[in-house]
Amino acid sequence: MTIKRMIYAALMTVLICVCSWLTIPFAVPFTMQTFAVFCAVLLIGGKYGLLSIGLYIILGAAGVPVFSGFQGGIGHILGPTGGYIVGFLFMGLVYLLMEPLIRNRFWMKLIVLTIGLLLCYLVGTLWFSVVMSGRGNDYNLWTIVTICVLPYIIPDMAKMMLAIFICGRVRKLIKID
Repeated sequence: MTIKRMIYAALMTVLICVCSWLTIPFAVPFTMQTFAVFCAVLLIGGKYGLLSIGLYIILGAAGVPVFSGFQGGIGHILGPTGGYIVGFLFMGLVYLLMEPLIRNRFWMKLIVLTIGLLLCYLVGTLWFSVVMSGRGNDYNLWTIVTICVLPYIIPDMAKMMLAIFICGRVRKLIKID
């Protein structure tokens, strides 16, 4: 681990924090977090991108107001939308595991990021279901999917495409390796 890589990981953590504050309130808030997570793995790779995501979650769990709505604390992670935050780790892990297949191919980036996003949706949706059920709200699966997933698919895919486009150009300018 070089100083340069640690600095990039810290900068990506800051980017995730700042993007989480760009929020449109909804059942699960619309934020730019997924854009920042995509950028983290695309710019600094799976290993350091995953580190950035982990640092973001640790900061938030410790009470630093890095989550949407300037919130922090373990209670936020344990709340209904906390599974999506934890799901970011799975996005980073999928990218890390599949990174050797990606190289610099657009379609592979798109496929791998989509798989990671779907895994994030799965973890977050299951978490939402369990938490809401524990609170006495027994939503059926379709209701949960219409609240927690369907409204986000198109915006998240747009953020993914934007991240691939921007990071492809930025990565050429910053010599990470």
